[in-house]
Amino acid sequence: METNDIYPVILAGGAGTRFWPLSREQWPKQFIKIGGEKSLIGQTVDRARELSATGTAIVVAGKELSEKIRLELLIEHLHFVVEPAAKNTAPAIALAARFIRDRFGDGIMVVLPSDHVIKENDLFREAIAKAVGAAREGFLVTLGIAPRKPETGYGYIQRGREIGEGVYAVDRFTEKPDRDRAEQFVKEGSYYWNSGMFIWQAGTFLDEVKRHLPGLHDVISAHGPGDEGLAEAFAGIEPISVDYGVMERSDRVAVVPCDFSWSDVGSWSSLDEVEETDQEGNVSFGNVVAIECKDSVFYAGSDLVAAVGVKDMVVVDTEDATLVIPKERAQDVRRVVDLLREKGAKERIEHRTVSRPWGSYTVLLEGEGYKIKKIVVLPGKRLSYQMHYHRSEHWIVVSGTAKVTRNDEEYFVYANESTYIPKLAKHRLENPGLVPLNIIEVQNGEYVGEDDIVRFGDDYGREE
Repeated sequence: METNDIYPVILAGGAGTRFWPLSREQWPKQFIKIGGEKSLIGQTVDRARELSATGTAIVVAGKELSEKIRLELLIEHLHFVVEPAAKNTAPAIALAARFIRDRFGDGIMVVLPSDHVIKENDLFREAIAKAVGAAREGFLVTLGIAPRKPETGYGYIQRGREIGEGVYAVDRFTEKPDRDRAEQFVKEGSYYWNSGMFIWQAGTFLDEVKRHLPGLHDVISAHGPGDEGLAEAFAGIEPISVDYGVMERSDRVAVVPCDFSWSDVGSWSSLDEVEETDQEGNVSFGNVVAIECKDSVFYAGSDLVAAVGVKDMVVVDTEDATLVIPKERAQDVRRVVDLLREKGAKERIEHRTVSRPWGSYTVLLEGEGYKIKKIVVLPGKRLSYQMHYHRSEHWIVVSGTAKVTRNDEEYFVYANESTYIPKLAKHRLENPGLVPLNIIEVQNGEYVGEDDIVRFGDDYGREE
């Protein structure tokens, strides 16, 4: 497979509802470690970069998520196409196609969701090679997964005549079927799960967008990623999926049937597809004690989770929220998130412990005019050189050694010592040691929000 003109595109604009409370609005599903040691998006980026001769990959997400992904991965040759607003997959992919055409020419796009689990990467690459061949001939190609069961949560693709080795024309797309139709599809043998993975030339896709979504094509033609005026023009686009907007309307669609292990990990109930189970069919993470439990999912955060006689249930415990739900109703987690949104609850937005490229912080206590945090700085890492308009900070070193910059001073603070950072003082916290630095930070001021930061220098390229 010639790889010089292949550009993987990773769709990463997820909202973080299906795996609440582990996923949050500002820490969606693709950041969770499922099916491997890395996060789902980390696994996807690794898989994608193997397809490109230069290790290039393109991530499409909103501004805030793009920054989180960049800091999560910190790898070279990763480009970001920032969506001005979430408008579903067709506009997101069209933006990426315009970016590729402008930056690299008419290359091959391999479009991948950021939150899937694929086990046999060699079979995945073989399928991509077949699809790339068909894409070079002008087809819009999708990967179809051989169904392992009559799944009602996926759309289906029916293959037609063979148009190349291992490549077939598509006869029809079918939306999520009921149980009887799903069983019939599996029995017939010519139907495949719609994986949401696509391969085509950027120019071919833009031509099809022009045919079937002319309004979107007009916007993309007038405004590329980052152009002035894109946000305003993008706001007027109707949200639409690439399946409905392009694939189901085009006469140039093909499918490559695949038989590798694949899951979109659509809910807590699907974890047994990608994680090891015990003899009773349970999936457990963390400090879990399960007695006489069967076919259940248990996730323990900082506390012990103990269960007795539980069957077909999901139990998830994090620092600030606990979920208990029958596996068969796992999709109803979205109803919880919707209710939390109506109430303005912070538990839908982010975790109490927040990861940063230099370590993490945990909010221990917060009230009007104050906030208390535990800060962990990894060895050799440092925070940005920064200043706050509305708060002062008092740092107490619990363990490790802190190197502190405060205006023109540089000094060390050791365990059981403290230092004070007044409002408007430029400052930086650094760990020069070989072990993690643990600090208790007490903030005081009329405003203690995380956005009261002015950066003057940063090792991770964050905006000032």
